[in-house]
Amino acid sequence: MVNKKYVVKLTTEDKEYLQNFVSKGKRSAREFQRAWILLLADKGKTDREISELLNVSRRTVERIRTRYVNEGLDARHDKPRPGQPKKLSSSQEAQIIAIACSDAPEGRERWTLELLRKEAIKRGIVDNISTEPIRILLKKHNLKPWLKKHGVSQN
Repeated sequence: MVNKKYVVKLTTEDKEYLQNFVSKGKRSAREFQRAWILLLADKGKTDREISELLNVSRRTVERIRTRYVNEGLDARHDKPRPGQPKKLSSSQEAQIIAIACSDAPEGRERWTLELLRKEAIKRGIVDNISTEPIRILLKKHNLKPWLKKHGVSQN
């Protein structure tokens, strides 16, 4: 057996917690799998044995062992992912919604996403934007100005 830099030696408390964790309740598949990796590593199983038993890559086993040694039981959880920043501030969102709920421009019966985009740029609400963030904003607020007069449901 090769000497590993990150050897998993579970404390009694951690072992009890993980055994309880895998034995009951609804769990995320990733967390469940990571708990089993730690339990099997603690029993002295090799990365190859663990990867074959759990049908994961050896690199996954390696990463979880490393994370446990460095972070403790937090290794079971995914780290937060930042995601893409919002394209519009809440003030900009409110202004675009107000436009969508107003009367359509002269010569048009309804607002389209492209018209809303152009109007938001023209009014200086945003410097530049595509129609997608506007579509997502309107969908979030259940507004469909291209389908309903004035963008609001007449229910």
